[in-house]
Amino acid sequence: MKWILFAVGILFLVPGKAQEKVDSIRLMKDISTLSSDAYQGRRVGTAGSRMAQFYIIKRFQEIGLSGYHSTYEYPFYFDLGGKNIMGTNLYGYIPGTSATADEEAYVISAHYDHLGIAKDKNGQDSIYNGADDNASGVGGLLAIAKYFKTHPPKHTMIFLAADAEEEGLKGAQEFVKRPPVKRILMDFNMDMIAHNDKNELYVCGVKVQPFLKQVVDAAAKKATVNLIQGHDDPDGPAADNWIKQSDQGAFYEQKIPFLYFGVEDHPDYHQVSDEYGRINNSFYYRSVNTILEVIKLIDVSQKD
Repeated sequence: MKWILFAVGILFLVPGKAQEKVDSIRLMKDISTLSSDAYQGRRVGTAGSRMAQFYIIKRFQEIGLSGYHSTYEYPFYFDLGGKNIMGTNLYGYIPGTSATADEEAYVISAHYDHLGIAKDKNGQDSIYNGADDNASGVGGLLAIAKYFKTHPPKHTMIFLAADAEEEGLKGAQEFVKRPPVKRILMDFNMDMIAHNDKNELYVCGVKVQPFLKQVVDAAAKKATVNLIQGHDDPDGPAADNWIKQSDQGAFYEQKIPFLYFGVEDHPDYHQVSDEYGRINNSFYYRSVNTILEVIKLIDVSQKD
């Protein structure tokens, strides 16, 4: 993989060049809708999950994503506690303008499943709506897809809403087994990007892929959040190593480069309180814009 780093300076460092933004109103509508009680916590294999699928498919259609084989839906099966469960990955793509666009692509990913209806700390059945985990990532995915639909990328971009992340990255593992293109150039994964009181968004993956450092450093200089590199030391404490803790782990296992964007755990993580009203709206908007800029930089800087 080769990088033309002078392009970074052209895109990012020209004085006074305005950075185009994502649609903030639509971004907030997507996260608030997907994390509402109507979707019953979006647990894989449930009616709430199916409702979330319908919503995401409708948004894919509105944005104008192309579908491989005339569909966005890719079912798969796995064992969960002795039961055969059907999960469903959803993805579509925006074709790139490069000569290799039909054969290789970037993947922008976010899981849409969460914990569903389960016992809370008081022993009562409650809906775990998962606003930050991970309606936030799906909202970001949709916003970035909308941007690239009107600003065609150099490389083809596949937008993957993965299922069954909470059950061991099952959807992402299924995707990398049967990718729709010959070569996946890189995965940009978003999981929990909306809730942080310190304006800190982590980007995981630079330590194991040093060729990405200069590009990420350039993005960080212009970011309106504190874009911090870390949680990616494979030799460090397991609890501090995020490399395999979300769907990027499936790509990493296949030796596919990745960047994972997320916040550190907060008190609402995997709690009933992970609701839309608890996210930091301004931080979320700025996080998505920051992630978009990283993707744009890498898209233009990679040589075919």
